[in-house]
Amino acid sequence: MKKKLLCTLLSSLLILLLICPWQSGWPAAAAQGGKPPEHPSGSEPARETSSREAKEKRKEQQILTLGQLIKKYPETFKIHGPRVKEVALTFDDVPDPRFTPQILDVLKAHHIKATFFVMGSRAKKHPELVERIVREGHVIGNHSYNHPVFHKLEMDEYVAEIKRTENTLYGIVGYKPKLIRPPYGDITERQLRWAKQQGYKIVNWNVDSLDWKGISKEAVKRNVLSTVGQGSIILQHAGGGTTSNLSGTIDALPDIIQTLKNKGYSFVTLPRLLHVPKDK
Repeated sequence: MKKKLLCTLLSSLLILLLICPWQSGWPAAAAQGGKPPEHPSGSEPARETSSREAKEKRKEQQILTLGQLIKKYPETFKIHGPRVKEVALTFDDVPDPRFTPQILDVLKAHHIKATFFVMGSRAKKHPELVERIVREGHVIGNHSYNHPVFHKLEMDEYVAEIKRTENTLYGIVGYKPKLIRPPYGDITERQLRWAKQQGYKIVNWNVDSLDWKGISKEAVKRNVLSTVGQGSIILQHAGGGTTSNLSGTIDALPDIIQTLKNKGYSFVTLPRLLHVPKDK
């Protein structure tokens, strides 16, 4: 009798299971005091979203080299112009009353127009030199306010360096430069994207005189003339620190100009070389 009753109970239980199957995953949830999932794969969309966000975050944190940034943002980040017989002389860290007037005198004597990257803090101290640069037909660019290393700055600090200089220059010469040269040529991808969105151009160089080292006239000439080519952007300085000696670059400049002229090169400003306006 007991055996027959047990068989009947087991048969009834089997019928109930067939009629009302449990949803996948519910027994385990129930055993842990939880609730059954609303969908058999309810956790999958969240898992996919989380994975995608993590991937994007890792991509954002990747540090690209300057070379990689130039390749990724070729219309915004420039180091040379078109391959034509034109070159652009550029001078950083101006204005500096010790060196900038001497550079301007050489350029004037040779009827050359160049591009000067201005520090906002120095422009505020020596606005008359910024006015002279523009009055003599040269172009100015933004070289930050205090010459920091950009990759060490928070985003708001970086923006402040650009905007503060921009507003200072606007008050002196009446336009806001389109061209930015980061101090030390250093910039992050996020900073570069902001510059692109705001309509700026980042301009470094492909010929480095290394004049900031205080090297001789002959060394400056060698560094420039051995690497210059069509569309080159040449980096020199017309301003420096308290112990800087730029006599080498000042003395070398007339010879550099004459040598390149003899080879058929023309000297142009960066806006002309890159076919962009000087201001925003």
